[in-house]
Amino acid sequence: MWSRKALLALSVSWWPLAALAIDLAPLWDFADPAASEQRMRAALATARGDDGLILKTQIARSHGLRGDFDTARRLLHEIETEAGHAGAEVRVRWQLELGRTWASATHAATLLTPQALVQARGRFERAHALAREAGLDGLAIDALHMFAFIDKAPADQLRWGEAALALALASTQPEARRWEASIRHNIGVALHQLGRLDDALGQFRRALAVRESGGSARSVHVARWMVAWTLRGLGRVDEALQIQRALEQAAAAAGKPDPHVFKELEALYRLAGDEARAGHYRQLEAQVRGGP
Repeated sequence: MWSRKALLALSVSWWPLAALAIDLAPLWDFADPAASEQRMRAALATARGDDGLILKTQIARSHGLRGDFDTARRLLHEIETEAGHAGAEVRVRWQLELGRTWASATHAATLLTPQALVQARGRFERAHALAREAGLDGLAIDALHMFAFIDKAPADQLRWGEAALALALASTQPEARRWEASIRHNIGVALHQLGRLDDALGQFRRALAVRESGGSARSVHVARWMVAWTLRGLGRVDEALQIQRALEQAAAAAGKPDPHVFKELEALYRLAGDEARAGHYRQLEAQVRGGP
């Protein structure tokens, strides 16, 4: 299942729109951090002032995404003095990326020691405070969403997610509004874990609507899968089957069969009493994953 835990958030910023500096979106492919690093290093050749420092924080992040946290911390500490005297965005990103070297989705559970979580929490709290002070709502939410890797109880994640959603919806900044679908996804996961499936379905449907209005094909695919997954939990097998079969067909047409879809189809056909088709999808999932 695709899931990210809910986001920590506080009240909505009253600060005016604060424009971010360099546009990092064209440089980042989070599925390929090595290639992203090369693009950022190329951009660094002509970057000036804060833009160069921002790029350096993202180069450090690219190492963290590859699990090389020591290198990421070293690169960040090399610019610590400069970052401390730079503009707000640099200071926020420096704290945020240093926190990510201590706790993130890339970390193995054994690395998330109590000491590491203390280090991460302090950096994320500082990043959030700086972002709020500067009116950088999108970065404030980014900092808050990292608390999902520290505070993992579903009730906590629901509480923070709801507050983060309020921040995203009340902000006028595009960087903050773009978080809505992800936050609703996270809230839905927390509600699902708490057994509140009807409420979870409502959040997943609203996340899907946002994705369909401007998200990538992949994000729409995942959002539809989450809706169908929750429908299965509610016992609405026929509705879930209709969605998962459509996802199967779309993935096949794109040449990208999805093992998550096959796994759900196996479960759905088993609930429907069709063991033959359930076994068929179990085999397809194993083939895609490279298993026996």
